[in-house]
Amino acid sequence: MHYTFDDVMKYIEEEDAKFIRLAFRDAYGVQKNISVMPGEMKKAFEDGIPINAREIAGFRDCPYASLYLKPDPDTLSVLPWRPDSGKVLRMFCDVFTPEGQEYEADTRLILKKAVQAADDLGIEFRFGNEMEFYLFLNDEQGNPTKIPYDQAGYLDIAPADKCENVRREIILTIERMGLTPERSHHERGPGQNEIDFHYGRPLKAADQMTTFKMAVSTVANRYGLTADFSPMPIPEKPGNGYHINLYAVDGQGNDVISYAAAGIIDIIRDITIFLNATDASYSRLGSSTAPDRVDWSGRGESELMYIETYKGKTRVELRSPDAGSNPYLVYALLIYAGLNGIEKQICLPGEMDGRGVSLPGSRKEAAKLALESEFVRKYVPEGILKEYARF
Repeated sequence: MHYTFDDVMKYIEEEDAKFIRLAFRDAYGVQKNISVMPGEMKKAFEDGIPINAREIAGFRDCPYASLYLKPDPDTLSVLPWRPDSGKVLRMFCDVFTPEGQEYEADTRLILKKAVQAADDLGIEFRFGNEMEFYLFLNDEQGNPTKIPYDQAGYLDIAPADKCENVRREIILTIERMGLTPERSHHERGPGQNEIDFHYGRPLKAADQMTTFKMAVSTVANRYGLTADFSPMPIPEKPGNGYHINLYAVDGQGNDVISYAAAGIIDIIRDITIFLNATDASYSRLGSSTAPDRVDWSGRGESELMYIETYKGKTRVELRSPDAGSNPYLVYALLIYAGLNGIEKQICLPGEMDGRGVSLPGSRKEAAKLALESEFVRKYVPEGILKEYARF
């Protein structure tokens, strides 16, 4: 449903909202925001709200001192953990230059362009997400420890699974914010959890992941806990993955995901820095069941891509990314790589479990591959590439 400015103002009045958070993201997908009162909304929609561009990762080389946030009314949501009286709303924003042009290093814009490129070719992509996180106890001062909330394991139930009620509140909270979770469970690590989402259109799926991480952290804090999405929170224990399920059909409804998967495999080493953005990411890759090679199989163990066909439909799960990545940028690059595979009708090699070349073994190696990649330079703005290539 598309909302207008008048719809937003009516909603603000009906909900007795006193603050509106205008949210955007930096190059790494970290959510930022600035709060305004209802009286500033007309200015926000028409002119935008200024921010100091050079304080934002990925915008540091911006030729403008200020950039401007303009809200996307379709992302309007109540923050359900705030007071019922004087509510706080949130809208995601697009970033504009002083001349009113969309700013090229805004990763939400990069994803929009990728979706348009797919639309122009009659291809529809959707993404489903599986995100893992640990819950750790806080100390008496409210600071996080490395003490897991429980010692439960994979798919355990209460009372061993102490995280059950926290997951339940997270799901109820994000549903109130318009998200569509599919399932949840305790993962293999102590205090480790997973919540999965239905397939969604790329922009909505990326917005969901940004909202989800904020909501999880907020709910955990209310329980005296800290949610940790980092790749390797506890040495020698399972790391946190951000598994991405991919779906693609052409204009006739034909399943073309296998071609898209082949295109992604073809370019995966070049884009790994954007899927695995931190030094800790490379400690996770190759540990436990996390992949460290460019391969695929239908075994569901430690392959880069898990591919299965069930009831005539092919499911592709990319297993290398972690939550330190920016979903807007990741989805955009996966779309472009997938389109390359579809256009060229690249076929998957034979099942290659454990036999592919290695993924980059360090952030430095991944950054160098990105810098040397024609594919990356074609689709990633210079300011963002420079940000990721710092080592």
